[in-house]
Amino acid sequence: MQIRCPVCKKKTTWEENPCRPFCSERCKLIDLGKWAAEEYRVPGEEAEEREEEKKAANENEA
Repeated sequence: MQIRCPVCKKKTTWEENPCRPFCSERCKLIDLGKWAAEEYRVPGEEAEEREEEKKAANENEA
């Protein structure tokens, strides 16, 4: 199966590719670096907002 590397868009194969879905170790590390630098984000509430909601809920229960 032919796929495109999500980093460089180069065509590569899925079978027998130890770096899949990437074409190389280099692209794999580039992607990891983007996660580490927080360039990618998963949508959701900010942690501070959730903490404030928990505190408000606990105060209402007391």
